[in-house]
Amino acid sequence: MDRPPAMFIADSLGLDFLNSVATPVDMPVDWLDDGDGLIDWLAQAKLVPAEELDALKARAKPGELDRVADQARALREWFRGFVRKHAGRPLTADALRELGPLNSLLERDERFSWIEPGPDDGGVLALRTKRRWRSPDALLLPIGEAMAKFVCDEDFSDVKACEGHNCTMLFADHTRRRARRWCIMAVCGNRAKQAAHRIRLRTRQ
Repeated sequence: MDRPPAMFIADSLGLDFLNSVATPVDMPVDWLDDGDGLIDWLAQAKLVPAEELDALKARAKPGELDRVADQARALREWFRGFVRKHAGRPLTADALRELGPLNSLLERDERFSWIEPGPDDGGVLALRTKRRWRSPDALLLPIGEAMAKFVCDEDFSDVKACEGHNCTMLFADHTRRRARRWCIMAVCGNRAKQAAHRIRLRTRQ
């Protein structure tokens, strides 16, 4: 199916993964509804190098990428429950007991260090971290890493749900006064303003 570009508005890739199903205008869109959607979303999120995505897609067996997309959606909805349960207050060490599914994913990772030519602006050599992409299942690994970084680095007190009508987007509010209310001001914020304006007009009549 034709999908609009994925939306990365959460200020955290872990939350952007949850926002990979949303209603950006009127119709719900699931960017992970099949294997091609998963590949496209990962490319837009820049979580997997383009050449690795191409190689995995070329050697995937029929239905294999769709099966991984099924796993990604199940992981997403598990993580949504975890985030919604803890949003609005600091995460405590007790939450570790709930993170078994995420740790099980992370322990499957195959990463290694690799020496490469250094950047052009200095340094002859540089140590980089690489990942072995042995099968389409490996596509879940960078998603798990993004989720883990969110869990460990983010203050859950800053996690909010958009106040827009029927909007399901979540975001990390990093504004100075923690006053962010909308996923995108130009979409949900403007809709709310227009709705409030119509109500004011009706009350004056």
